[in-house]
Amino acid sequence: MFDLKCKIIFIGHGSTLYSEQNRLYDVDEYPPLNEQGKKEIEKISNWLKSCSPNVDAIFASSALRSVQSARTIAKIFRKDFEILDNLYDRRAGIWGGMTFRQVQEKYPVMLEEYHKNPCNFWPEDGESTKELNNRVITTIDNIIQDNFQKKIVLITNVGIIQSAISLAMDINPKNQARVYIPPGSATQINYYTEWSSLVYSGYVPV
Repeated sequence: MFDLKCKIIFIGHGSTLYSEQNRLYDVDEYPPLNEQGKKEIEKISNWLKSCSPNVDAIFASSALRSVQSARTIAKIFRKDFEILDNLYDRRAGIWGGMTFRQVQEKYPVMLEEYHKNPCNFWPEDGESTKELNNRVITTIDNIIQDNFQKKIVLITNVGIIQSAISLAMDINPKNQARVYIPPGSATQINYYTEWSSLVYSGYVPV
């Protein structure tokens, strides 16, 4: 029951133009990190190296902003990193690139449907919370299986980290978006044989 399977330190990629504007985005190639985002990743990388000097492997989502963040972390640890194509940002469909205010103005009925059924509803060509969580748990299970009893660093986006926390802590999926994960932050989850432990969440070095 208390046998440790894997430790995963999730790093939220640094800020981008869209994160400042609170936009929904799911395009891998854009936007890149902005200057603030680069500083955030430098800061969290140095903190991570000081408190966890030895990690076994580094993984990153495929988006440019995550890859840029992973390069900084990998350089500090003097390790290569592997890109996980299945941990892409949640697909926003026709809402992609829009703020929620813009969604409210253009798609008010659709947004109301989402608020009524946040786990299963998402706009055309988008991905529901249920679909997102199924994708995330499958990928995490594969990481754990391939890295048994190792310490992993995974650089990814806010939605993936919120999903991982929700799955690990049995949080109702309709509430997982309320978990605050700032850019350039660290979240650690320890996975045991029969349960998981959230060690810390959304930590930003001072």
